[in-house]
Amino acid sequence: MSAVPSHPRDPIFWNGAIALAFLLACLVRLGIPTTPYFDEVHYLPAARAVLELAQATNVEHPPLAKQIIAAGIALFGDEPFGWRIFSVVAGTLALFASMRAMWFAGCSRAASVLTGLFVATNFVLFIHARIAMLDVFMVAFLMLAAWMFAGALRENETARWRLAIAGVALGCAMASKWNAIPLAVLPGLAFLAARWTAGRRRLVMSARGAPVRGMTLWEAGVWLGLVPLLVYAASFWPFLYWSTPGGDPSGLVELHRHMLALQTQVPEAHPYQSQWWDWVINRRAIWYLYEPVDGAMRGVMLIGNPVTMWFGLIAMAWCAWTAWVSRAEASRWDCIALVVVYVASLGLWIVAPKAVQFYFHYFLAGMAVSAALALGVERLWQRGERLVPAVLTLGALGFFLYWFPILTAAPLEDPQDFLKWAWTEGWR
Repeated sequence: MSAVPSHPRDPIFWNGAIALAFLLACLVRLGIPTTPYFDEVHYLPAARAVLELAQATNVEHPPLAKQIIAAGIALFGDEPFGWRIFSVVAGTLALFASMRAMWFAGCSRAASVLTGLFVATNFVLFIHARIAMLDVFMVAFLMLAAWMFAGALRENETARWRLAIAGVALGCAMASKWNAIPLAVLPGLAFLAARWTAGRRRLVMSARGAPVRGMTLWEAGVWLGLVPLLVYAASFWPFLYWSTPGGDPSGLVELHRHMLALQTQVPEAHPYQSQWWDWVINRRAIWYLYEPVDGAMRGVMLIGNPVTMWFGLIAMAWCAWTAWVSRAEASRWDCIALVVVYVASLGLWIVAPKAVQFYFHYFLAGMAVSAALALGVERLWQRGERLVPAVLTLGALGFFLYWFPILTAAPLEDPQDFLKWAWTEGWR
């Protein structure tokens, strides 16, 4: 790979500006509602259990994200700001890291900045950056790992410390939510595949060839395989103190059998449940909140930005085609990576033995779709198109601004105001 362009062309200033604007937007009405809503009713008691170290709750999920929420409560108090502030930090990190990952993947300023715009306004990241749920922490750590891994491949001289950070981040992602597992194994597999295709006879011990010159396969295995597992295991330290409902699992193996049994049990049907094909076409919304609270009728609606999620699918198809036609030269690593991430993150829910699924399980795939749209818009601009890129870019931003009241629990004038945003039956 060629070296990163000189510092003046690095879009890090614009990356930082977009991330800062996102952070400030997340703070608008962060303390509303003043009572727990949606899945906060599960995760806040679990976070308090970390502080008390008495009885474990919400055992079906790994503990790290709940520990981070608990840190917010410990630092800022058991109130809305303390519950949600680290979600804001994690969401901002996820956004910034996604832009940096795209910069190192393709060395395109436009793609990096457009990724920031489409990810920041795709609704899914924004909503989860304002609620005490687990998903945003998982996504933040995965995006950090993607940034570090892409940087290691682009700047081999920094690979050792970048892969070390990536390994820790991968472990933290898995320790936040198991949804991360299909993506957490990808960097190690990519390194193995690249070294294998480089044709090195001493595959394990050779430090020559792609993807990182000067690093052996076994060392990469330590950073991308062993370190994540150790970090993941270390996150279970509260179980040394907790008593566990539903039995008393001893050791990580037995505990994970208990967790898996809880994950695969068949609960009652939920009115907002949906299937993966509903997510792909942006068909089924979830109302995280819609009720009179804090002196007004308020709502929080989870659905994807129609511009980003629908036109992003076309862009993802273009990425797949581009990756295929350039496979011999392997010149479009950005397209290849996005297609692999999309297939892996969505494929998990096609085969997962989880009876009840929801739109927020499309979070990771939606991040990939947003980045694919950035590449598609950049390509149209390079071809001399101006109208379509402008319409898509301004359209995504415009829809975000139109939806902003229902993303941030703004006071509504009438109980039927939800119809301004719930355009279809599946969005109600």
